[in-house]
Amino acid sequence: MTTKTYVKSTLLIGLIALSAGGFLLHLRVHPVSQNLSNLVPFISGLLGVLVVPLLFSFKKTIAYGYVINGMEAIIGTVTMAHFSIAHWPAHTTLTSILMMTLLADILLLWGKFGVGLALFNLELFGYDPVKPRKGKYFRYPNMGWWLVHLVGISVFYSIGHYFWR
Repeated sequence: MTTKTYVKSTLLIGLIALSAGGFLLHLRVHPVSQNLSNLVPFISGLLGVLVVPLLFSFKKTIAYGYVINGMEAIIGTVTMAHFSIAHWPAHTTLTSILMMTLLADILLLWGKFGVGLALFNLELFGYDPVKPRKGKYFRYPNMGWWLVHLVGISVFYSIGHYFWR
């Protein structure tokens, strides 16, 4: 087994483990049997556990896995942050923010994004430690592109929430 194959396999296993953990959390918090709208997190979890790792497994489909994984992270962040703000702890302390909000879940989601980013970068840009990174920060596939989407989706979500309460 080459180092490239070993690293890719390890990252894929990490991606699957993080996705499965998030999926199981969703099943516990959002059981489909209680509310049919909980089908959305269920489908998102299935995408994360089954489809995204499969897309990351092949060079031809890795860009699709990268985008789906990133969009799941952004949409999950926006919706969980909204839920945390809507159910803010009565007494705001550092402990209550860390333990009584969905901050831990959001951090796990961005850990999953980071594993996907590492898989994508290693496959697309190679494993050469001295190869410089090129490209414009706000262009795909750089982090600025994700920042623009995070801000844009947050703004549109907020506008939609404001007008359609």
